[in-house]
Amino acid sequence: MQNEIPEFLYNMLLKQYGEEITGNIIKGYFAKRPVTLRVNTLKSNISNIEKQLKLENIQYKKVEWNENALILENVREIEIQKLAIYQNGEIYLQSLSSMLPAIILEPREKENILDMAAAPGGKTTQIAAITNNKSMITACEKNKIRLERLKYNLEKQGVKCVNVMQEDARKLSDYFSFDKILLDSPCSGSGTDNINQDSFSKELIDRLVKVQYDLLTKAIKILKHGGEMVYSTCSILMQENEEVLEKVLSKNNVEIIPIQIDKNIPTLPVKIKGTICVHPTNEFEGFYIAKIKKV
Repeated sequence: MQNEIPEFLYNMLLKQYGEEITGNIIKGYFAKRPVTLRVNTLKSNISNIEKQLKLENIQYKKVEWNENALILENVREIEIQKLAIYQNGEIYLQSLSSMLPAIILEPREKENILDMAAAPGGKTTQIAAITNNKSMITACEKNKIRLERLKYNLEKQGVKCVNVMQEDARKLSDYFSFDKILLDSPCSGSGTDNINQDSFSKELIDRLVKVQYDLLTKAIKILKHGGEMVYSTCSILMQENEEVLEKVLSKNNVEIIPIQIDKNIPTLPVKIKGTICVHPTNEFEGFYIAKIKKV
C-alpha cells in the first residue's frame, strides 16, 4: 500500500494519523466515487430533477444531510453532461465534501458575503442558491482563465447577485467589510486524487501554507466584528489546516464556532476541537472545515 502514494505523503499521514487510519485513508484515495450533484434551486427543484433522472433510467440515492444533493449510481459524468438538466444549469456536478463549506457558512438573504477564491464557482453558486439570489456576493479570482469559467458558471446557473473581481484576495483593500466570508483556500489537494499528479510535492505544500496563512489573515481583517467565516481546504494534512489556523488564531480576536455535522459524514481526528476533517472514502473526498467568528 505504501507504494501507491508518494512516500513523503505516506510518512506525513503516518506521523499525523498512525498506521491504521493511514491505511484507511489510502483505501479512500483509490476508491471509485460515484457522480454526485447538487440541484440548482434557482432554476429547478429536487422533485423535477428526480423525475428527469427516472425518465433517463438513472438510479440515484438521496443525501440525508442535504435535501438538494443526489448520489448517482449507474452513470458517468460524461453521460450526465449530455442531459438538458445539466446543460440548462438546473444541476451542478459537485463532490459531497465540497458542498459542506457553504452549508456550514449558513449564508442569509441581504448579507454581504465574500468568496475569496471563487473559481470555478461551485460554492459561489451554492451560496447564491441558499440565499435565493438575495444576498450580495463578491467573488474573487486572480487567474483570467479561471475567472472566465467562474463567469460562465454564474450565468449558466442563473446567479444574479454576484460581483466578480479579478483580484488576488490577499491584496483586497482593508476598507472592505463583510458579514460572512468563505475562504475555500488553494491547497495541495491531499484529500483528493490530486496526489497522483506530477505537481503534487512537498514543495507545493510548503508554498501553499504561506498562501493559506496570508489569505486567512486578510479574511479576518475584512470580516465585520461579530461576523462569521469558514476556512476550508481539500487537504487532510495538519500543515495546511490546524497549523495555519493555530497561527492565525493566536494573533487575532477570533473564536472557533463548533461545527455540528450529520453522523453519516465520515471524519478523521482533528487537533482543534470544533473543526472537522472529512475522511476520504468511496463517497467523500478528504476535506477540512473550520468556522470562525470575529469577536
